[in-house]
Amino acid sequence: MTDITITCAPCCWGVDDVSNPHLPPWEKVLDEAQGAGFGGLELGPYGFMPLAVDTVSKALADRQLSIVAGTIFDDLVSLDNRDNLIRQTHEICALITALPKPTQHKGQTVDAPYLTVMDWGHDERDYAAGHPETAPRLSPAAWQGMMDNLRAIATIAQEEYGVRAVIHPHAGGYIEFADEIAQLVQDIPADVAGLCLDTGHIAYSKMDPVETLRQYWDRVDYIHFKDINPSVYDEVMGERIRFFDACAKGVMCPIGTGQLNYPEIRALLTELNYGGFITIEQERDPRNSDGVLEDLTASRQFLRDVGFK
Repeated sequence: MTDITITCAPCCWGVDDVSNPHLPPWEKVLDEAQGAGFGGLELGPYGFMPLAVDTVSKALADRQLSIVAGTIFDDLVSLDNRDNLIRQTHEICALITALPKPTQHKGQTVDAPYLTVMDWGHDERDYAAGHPETAPRLSPAAWQGMMDNLRAIATIAQEEYGVRAVIHPHAGGYIEFADEIAQLVQDIPADVAGLCLDTGHIAYSKMDPVETLRQYWDRVDYIHFKDINPSVYDEVMGERIRFFDACAKGVMCPIGTGQLNYPEIRALLTELNYGGFITIEQERDPRNSDGVLEDLTASRQFLRDVGFK
């Protein structure tokens, strides 16, 4: 196995919507990320951690952590949202490039930190998460508008900050299913942006994680891991339910306790010589955060047991 650092993300504590009144303090997230044995974490959604470089740098250094990626988790479709997306790109990239730089790994395609970019904020797709056969698709014009927004984000990140944008297909957004990923890689060249593929989102959206990773391997710069509770998944697939409401029901579970085959995923990454960062995510309702440290510690130990040191 090439050199890999396992990291985590604030969504493991239920941090997805910064307006949620139940979010934990950002310092607690850092404390528990360190306590569970992780080598770093993502910045989380825009506005969760402060934009104060000195404050965040000291907090990370005190815990021997680094920020491996910033996140844009927003409406990528609307052209009216372009100014907001560009502002986030500037502010996030300015922060993550001013923080201590994560270690470069043997086999890593591009340097961290990354800018992970996900589409979000559309009720008609949120309720259709995981249902490729019934989910509405964008019109060609609306799709091209989203591609224009992505190109603008990725170009600013790269040319002004040296940050690689990685596009993350996400359940409940307009880049989720196999046909949309295929179109995305046609429309956004490799020199503009890479992919961040998430094993759990791939499986949630009716694709095979190993096959999808292999298919798009020449575009994968960064990887997310999660696992799915099969009984809860079967239940929520029979309901009209938003993606994060499914997460609040426990559809995401500690890695190794769900339906994904992580020994097979490890074998693939070994075969393909992946080096760099892998971020664990287990989305939940922040009101159910008492078990975060236990779940993350169990996920981290399972990955050690299957060869991710």
